[in-house]
Amino acid sequence: MLAGCGAGAKHATTTSAAAGTFPALRPAPPPAGWRSATLPSGAVLAYPASWRPIEGDRGTASVALRDAHGAFLGYLNLTPRQGAETLANWPRFRVGHSRGEGDTAIATQASARDVPFRDGAHGSCVRDSYTTAKRNRFVEVACLISGRRTSSVIVAAAPPAQWAAQWPTLERAIEAVRG
Repeated sequence: MLAGCGAGAKHATTTSAAAGTFPALRPAPPPAGWRSATLPSGAVLAYPASWRPIEGDRGTASVALRDAHGAFLGYLNLTPRQGAETLANWPRFRVGHSRGEGDTAIATQASARDVPFRDGAHGSCVRDSYTTAKRNRFVEVACLISGRRTSSVIVAAAPPAQWAAQWPTLERAIEAVRG
């Protein structure tokens, strides 16, 4: 079953900060009943049916789980590679990108290289935390995925108080990405 899902790929090389090691991601199809959004590049984001699409940049897919007051409980975004990001510079690039968007208190918690993704793709990932310009705090895993046809970025985020509850869903969404 894993033959087409990176079973022959190298194991991820992990680096970490004080918060711990990067989680082992295992590429897999999305669970039954999940929905999907396909980018013009062909990359596919899978997400639970209870999550809702939200506005995002053109050519990207964004979905979120929100509470009754509209606060984010979880967030997923898939976007095509757009700049100078590479598998080698991804953790440093991602932190710089976040700063450029006005985020502060950015703390890198862990990173990994040679992460396997579906269809033989591989990537580099970073887990970090930050405060947005609107003073919202998030923990995220962001991965640059290099596939045969395209390169994409998946971002999976949740507020720190929701991270443990949302991580299993966010993790499955990352594992199901087709880059």
